[in-house]
Amino acid sequence: MDDPVNTVDFTKDEDGTGPVTANGMMPLWAVSLGWELRRGRQVILNGQIRDRWWFEDRPVTFRELVAGVLEVRGADVVGWWDPVAGLTFPLPGHAERFAQLDADRPRAATRSDGRNTPADNGRGTPRDTAADDRSRTTPRGRGGSERERDRSSLLSPRPAGPPRAFDDVVATVHRLAASPDAATAFVFQDVDHHLPPGQPESNPGYLRLRAAMTDAVTPRATLEGRRPHARNAVLCAVGDVGRLPGWFHLEDPRIATLHIGPPDPSERRLWLTWLRGDFNGAPDATRHDIEALVGATDGMSGWDIDALARTSWLRDAPLQKPDKLLELHRLNVSVDPWTQLDRETVARAADVLGARVVGQSKAVDAVAAALQAAFVGIDFGGSGTARPRGAFFFVGPTGVGKTELAKAVAELMFGDQSAYTRFDMSEYQQEHAAERLAGAPPGFIGHEQGGELTRRVQERPFSVLLFDEIEKAHPRVLDKFLQILEDGRLTDGRGQTAYFSQCLIIFTSNTGAEAVQDLLSEGDEEVPYSVLEAHFTRAVEEKFRAIGRPEIYGRLKPGVVVFDMLRRAHIVKIADRLLGQLTESVRERHQAELVPDTDTLHPWITERMSDPEHQAYGGRQIRNELERLRTAVVSHFLAHRPTRGSRIRLGIDDDGTPWVRTDEGNG
Repeated sequence: MDDPVNTVDFTKDEDGTGPVTANGMMPLWAVSLGWELRRGRQVILNGQIRDRWWFEDRPVTFRELVAGVLEVRGADVVGWWDPVAGLTFPLPGHAERFAQLDADRPRAATRSDGRNTPADNGRGTPRDTAADDRSRTTPRGRGGSERERDRSSLLSPRPAGPPRAFDDVVATVHRLAASPDAATAFVFQDVDHHLPPGQPESNPGYLRLRAAMTDAVTPRATLEGRRPHARNAVLCAVGDVGRLPGWFHLEDPRIATLHIGPPDPSERRLWLTWLRGDFNGAPDATRHDIEALVGATDGMSGWDIDALARTSWLRDAPLQKPDKLLELHRLNVSVDPWTQLDRETVARAADVLGARVVGQSKAVDAVAAALQAAFVGIDFGGSGTARPRGAFFFVGPTGVGKTELAKAVAELMFGDQSAYTRFDMSEYQQEHAAERLAGAPPGFIGHEQGGELTRRVQERPFSVLLFDEIEKAHPRVLDKFLQILEDGRLTDGRGQTAYFSQCLIIFTSNTGAEAVQDLLSEGDEEVPYSVLEAHFTRAVEEKFRAIGRPEIYGRLKPGVVVFDMLRRAHIVKIADRLLGQLTESVRERHQAELVPDTDTLHPWITERMSDPEHQAYGGRQIRNELERLRTAVVSHFLAHRPTRGSRIRLGIDDDGTPWVRTDEGNG
């Protein structure tokens, strides 16, 4: 390789010293596999076993790579079993070597006690358990000479080729691995699909396989004089080690698990150096462009990187623009809802949102400005597309429209409220709750389902995500949000990554709201917005410092939006909106017309909300106060059963008692 950082001295690798970085020989996990084999351990490979890798400067499949490593490390025969093809041999000449070993295996010898065992090599070679099991199935009534003939025929070479049934393959592998006469290596792939875990009938198969792994011995020599493994290799390869029974590998120190994750930066640099000429814009690419793409492809598999080169031509995105290229590759859609928005609608976003959320002009203006910036696509630096389109922190008194504004944004930007999802952070107060967002790690219950948050974003990348009462979440949960805000992605327990580059993220908090009532009680005048803004901003900063996460506040500070308290001028508007909803409900269900008497209702609700205690609860308290009016309407319908077309008046007396009357001459 031209780049010295991508080289490694494998003479140092032999004794485990020196730097270990990716080179053209093999991935780093394959180097670790060789180390484990030389230590005498059997290995369970798990993770990205279906990805594309490389071996000796050429791209290869996982199967070709592992087989090549096993041969380089001294195996004369490399066999590969999977539930579809049975036992096969990925390297030339190895099928013939296996046939010779299988044909030359020793015949059964008779011990002094009359029991048959394989020839003892002095190393404590185990009994031929498969042959013994088959011999025990012979009917008792048959003569001894006939049983011996059956047993001899079972141990004779099979002319039909290698065994296919799992039990037969394991028995043969067990016999060969326990013999020092040849250096052998066998890999069992996807055994978890053949032996479903949790079913009692699968346990004998796992026990036989583990016996083959742990009874393996050190081979004497290899055909070509290579240094052999410390033991004959019997390996497993599964996508998820959590699907294997825990006792299968956790109870024996001679069995190690080796996770195969996505390529690290040095490995991605190697891939991209090989594939550089396949990218759109390759002739003009610089080393800086490659390094930028190395960072942008974090978490991607080898197959993804290969497909990325094709995407650069399909979507006309050169490698000089890694963020745009990655965005087009991950979303794999030709219609971007952000680009489909009506320019006039975006330009008057403040008016649209303001009509929905009463009395929050400051908050509405801040959100509208951020939406317009996301639509135009102008930001600082070149990494803006990797981060969420917008991140807000709504804070203020309770019941003033924080959640309503989030819903209004979803409907404005994406056309319907189904693009809006709310996560109640009061349900994430425990440390383990972080697993609900990104999914449980391998081996734990629910791992295969993924995380609630990651699954949502994977299914619908264009979303408004509301995290309500964020101050109640456990600090470990907050760490997940810091990763989302900084990198724009989150990987779940299954290894699948969710990208947030097309999302709007909104955090809400009532931090500091408990002191609003005291502020309202200090004088007869309404509290200025500037006082409220300073109070809530200070309360939020102190909260994040108290929980030891000031860096999260630093990241969110530009998006902090302080909501105003409900002013007297807005109380009537909110009350009229709620009364309008009540009127629509009566019209839809009973085809009658409900007419609120605003002359009595407006003064009454304004007076009720002048109480500092009521005012502190905002719009929710207005609804609570109007609840008695709804109850009166329900009682009237039960008692009088107004007919269709009736005109029903609703008002309230001076003492606060609601009244409902059906106009005479109607209905």
